[in-house]
Amino acid sequence: MSSYPEIDLGGARVLVTGAGRGIGRATAAAFVARGAVVALADIDRGAVESTADGLGTAHVLDVRSRVSWEACVAEVGPIDILVNNAGVMPVGGFLDESDATGEMTIDVNVWGPIHGMRAVVPGMIERGRGHVVNVASLAGKIAIPGLAVYNASKYAAVGLSAAARLEFADHGVSVSAVLPSAVRTTLTSGIPLGKGLPTVDPEDIADAIVRTVRTRRAETPVPGYLAALDLGLAVAPERLMRVIRRAVGGERALTRVDPTARADYDARLRRGEQTG
Repeated sequence: MSSYPEIDLGGARVLVTGAGRGIGRATAAAFVARGAVVALADIDRGAVESTADGLGTAHVLDVRSRVSWEACVAEVGPIDILVNNAGVMPVGGFLDESDATGEMTIDVNVWGPIHGMRAVVPGMIERGRGHVVNVASLAGKIAIPGLAVYNASKYAAVGLSAAARLEFADHGVSVSAVLPSAVRTTLTSGIPLGKGLPTVDPEDIADAIVRTVRTRRAETPVPGYLAALDLGLAVAPERLMRVIRRAVGGERALTRVDPTARADYDARLRRGEQTG
């Protein structure tokens, strides 16, 4: 339990970004199953309208734009729980990645949560309670070749969540970061999963997100047994980490990506979509 004001999920108003598919869709369904009123937001109008049918209201949102955020929040009304889930994950060598791709990654994965909290949290503070979940990644703790800018964006999301949590705590507003390992969505399409890399489903992440409303934990890794990761990384020498990475295929995002299997996701990235 926590010292934050309790939020009863029955009737709570939840805004989930990147809700057109994947983790966002599973999260919306998980909150609805517990009695919440859910607003689903995504830059892909067709995807979010299809997903929202039977779950909640659909809203078009480009998380890179503060103006788009303000318009979405005005449509939704007072928000009790904000889930910043929208994200992109380009893969490939750092020097091969275009500036435009890198800028999009930072804009969606970092500026998205920044804009979201600045648009939503003032209302939470005014009402004396609220909860924010920023969906980060274990890539916010572990460097992965082939994901350098994505790594940078998720390290930023973890730090942003920790600092904002401290700023908002005295106002009754909590901030939690959820850190998934590899998730079976189109975000990881074409990347070999398993073989030492913990792999989970969108529903596992959704359950962890919902659980933070009760625990208000600062960080929740998924799967949960990776909670000791911080301590392990702090004490493990770099040479040992290199051995571990080789053993689990830690360069798979750089050297073993199937471009054919990933083609659809890459095309969606080029269209500016923001969900896995």
